[in-house]
Amino acid sequence: MSVFISYILLGLSLSAPMGPINALQLDKGIRFGFWHAWLVGVGGMAADAVFMLLIFFGLAQFVDTPIVQLFLWMFGFFVLVYTGLESVLKAGDASNQHKSSQNETKSKAFRTGFFMAISNPLSILFWLGIYGSILAKTSSHYEGWQILIYSMGIFLGITLWDFVMASVAAGTGRWFNPSIIRLISIISGIVLIGFGVYFGVQAARILIG
Repeated sequence: MSVFISYILLGLSLSAPMGPINALQLDKGIRFGFWHAWLVGVGGMAADAVFMLLIFFGLAQFVDTPIVQLFLWMFGFFVLVYTGLESVLKAGDASNQHKSSQNETKSKAFRTGFFMAISNPLSILFWLGIYGSILAKTSSHYEGWQILIYSMGIFLGITLWDFVMASVAAGTGRWFNPSIIRLISIISGIVLIGFGVYFGVQAARILIG
């Protein structure tokens, strides 16, 4: 049980650093409420599940090819910049959240979180390094079903963090006036655009190199 709890804590620690998903959850939660923010995280978790399955079944080697890396960097660039610009341009809708939440569907929140995470090469490399090393360490000590259970512990930790982020974002949104909500949306959008520009630079380096 103590080993399982340690993997839950690992999942929490993996999710805590501020990145594109957390920035988007903060924006969605403040503007649209808990469910939109949480579904962004669920979409990100779905992408994490894809990465973990690829690594678990040894299918992640194709990520090392330059053409795949180029596609991922460019796809991530477009997704992040588009989402960031959308956040900045729609920040003024904060004064009419009920109307904007009708246009911002929950399924779109899930899709945005999924595509943002699945197109992030840093996430792929991150899971290769973290989860790959975990598999290498545990495969010699535990059975396959035990490794699967411990992997679920990581996911439970990620789920708990997404719930906390969505709750905090939705809860604090009630205390902010429209001007502050608009400012937070703009800042979140700029953060996403910044990540997107970084992805674009990495794609350009592959093309030039």
